[in-house]
Parts: sequence; C-alpha cells; structure tokens
Amino acid sequence: MIRNYRDLTRLEMEQVDKDETIILIPVGALEQHGNQAPLGTDDIIAEAMVEYLGRALEEAGEKDFPILAFPVIPVGLSTEHRNFCGSVTLRPDTYYNLLYDISVSLARHGFKKLAFLVCHGGNAPIVQVLSRELRSELGISPFILSSGAFGHPDVRATVTPGNVYDFHGGEMETSMVMAVDPSLVKLETAQAGIPTAFVGNQTLKTGGSVTIGWVSEDWKTADGTPIGIGGDPAGATAEKGRIILETSAKVLVPGLREIRDWKA
Repeated sequence: MIRNYRDLTRLEMEQVDKDETIILIPVGALEQHGNQAPLGTDDIIAEAMVEYLGRALEEAGEKDFPILAFPVIPVGLSTEHRNFCGSVTLRPDTYYNLLYDISVSLARHGFKKLAFLVCHGGNAPIVQVLSRELRSELGISPFILSSGAFGHPDVRATVTPGNVYDFHGGEMETSMVMAVDPSLVKLETAQAGIPTAFVGNQTLKTGGSVTIGWVSEDWKTADGTPIGIGGDPAGATAEKGRIILETSAKVLVPGLREIRDWKA
C-alpha cells in the first residue's frame, strides 16, 4: 500500500526518512480524449496507477516500501489540444515554475528523491528539463517514470487487430479509464482517428513509439474532421484496461527499487 502525502499530519511527516523516501509525483492533464473518453483521462489513469503500483509492490514483497504519493497535478502542458473544447493547458514557463516550486518545497523539508510519474506525454519535455535543473541547483535526485507500458507485448496484445494507429485517446487509454469507472466512457459516440500529415512516412512511427511532436488536428476521422485521437477506441473494455494498468505497474517496480537504493 502506498501512503498518500496529503494524509499525513505534520508530526507524522517530520518522522519520515527524507533521505530514503521517494515522493511520487503523478503529472496528468485536462484535455480532450476523443468523443468517448473524459477530459480527465490522464488524471484518472494517474490516480489508478498509484493504486496499482501499491498492489504491484506488495505482490513483489515490498510491503514497507519507502514511498509517498503526492496529489496528482491535474493540469499540464496540452498545447496540441487547446483548440478542442474543454481542454486546458498551462504555458510552458508556468508549468515549469509550478513543478519547480513544488520540488523546492519538498527539498526544503529534506526530501532527496522525487519521481515524476508522467501520465501525459506532452508533459515529458518540461519534466526532463526540470530534472536536470533540480539536480544541478538543489543536489537532489529527480527521476522520470512513464505511467503506461504501451510497448510491452502484453499491452500491445490488448489492441484490436488492425487498429495500427492506437495512441492518444485510443483503445488503450479508453480501456484504462473503463477499468476504473466504465460509466465515464461513452463508446456509442466513439470515432476513429488516423494521422493525415505523416501517414506513409516510414521514418516517423506511431502506435506507442511516437518520435514526433504531433499536432492533434492532424489526426482526423474518416470524413476529415479533426479529432485528435489515434486509432479506433471502439474495442476498449475494462478487462483490457486492467491488464494494461497491472502490466504497467509491474514494469515500474524494478525502477522504483533502483530509486530506493540510489545513493547520491
């Protein structure tokens, strides 16, 4: 079981071993995920990943693992989604400073190990820059973890055959939300999205190994309407989501052990 940072009292926090304890900071987003999935998809996945990580650690024999889960940062860098109704984004400098100030506060209290759990790919560049600056300025050890093992064979096996472009807001992410609360997903309104700007370019990959900063409007439905999601979410199920969440959590256990054992 992973304890929540916000649940501790001041006196309890004073007793926490700051040198060894990992502060897990899930960074999510509030943005469109197609017609079928909620705007808070990344935040919902982030919260679920903390729970699944706790189970994975216990199953791996780590019942007293030194980790505290910080509250999910619910808004991130979602510039590519800003033209879709409901999406909210911070400016890059605002987002950087938000995470920087949180990190400085944690460092002030003596914490040495911060692990950013990235639950929205658009946040990754800012977190990467931030981690270098924190290590240089404060002498702490920031680490970056990915919330989804989307390239893992067991995860890829959940994707419906032929759904080759599955990515943002597609079958995998929709399934993960359904594993948490299926009532939040409206599959009857789902539409598929395919890349239009880069399709056919063999040097640019999709489907879990994106190597470009894609613009969401370049993913469109069959009639050419911008939709900003990858693949066809119609095959999403709660069972598939459970497999993805469980697999992703298990994949992170060795990394968390390395962070625990890290000596600056």
